[in-house]
Amino acid sequence: MFVKICGITRQQDADAAIGAGASALGFVFWPMSPRRVDVDVARQIASRVSVPTVGVFVDQPIDEVNGIAHTVGLGVVQLHGAESVDYARQIRRPVWKALTLGAAIDAWPADILILLDAHDPDRKGGTGRTIDWTQAAEVAKRRQVLLAGGLKPENVGDAVANVRPYGIDVSSGVEAAPGIKDPGRIKALFEALHGSHHATRS
Repeated sequence: MFVKICGITRQQDADAAIGAGASALGFVFWPMSPRRVDVDVARQIASRVSVPTVGVFVDQPIDEVNGIAHTVGLGVVQLHGAESVDYARQIRRPVWKALTLGAAIDAWPADILILLDAHDPDRKGGTGRTIDWTQAAEVAKRRQVLLAGGLKPENVGDAVANVRPYGIDVSSGVEAAPGIKDPGRIKALFEALHGSHHATRS
């Protein structure tokens, strides 16, 4: 399963995530986020890791997004605001679009990966709130999706079993504090994922 650990701000957290099995790392470049990372710090971390890096942006100018993507060497741009398909087409990287379950998901072309997250007009993700997994499963039958929203070691096995997404995106569920990851919780997340399909009662 594809697993993105988002909200990386420190090299040791990037190393812990990759060591546990992360498929990609996420950097938040939205100025209002408690997980915002400095562009130079992100560039240094990205240059030292072996997995793709994803930049998270919220309704920021296209030139700014493309500039940061180039500077950091991002593999993917993830849009978390009210951006349109036309906006996404001007990004010079593969695009992932975060949407809520009530959004017009099927209006987005198939080459744009959809990330399903909880709706929060202020925090734009990283809220720790789960979404309706039954509704998410219906979307996951139609197209590849990344499941986000309140995923943590304690519920990730159930979430994946119910939704069957292409991948998952985890941020607050493996943190000690916003932007500061807990290596023990990262490890527990991957253990829960690996154990979810052959869970046994102890």
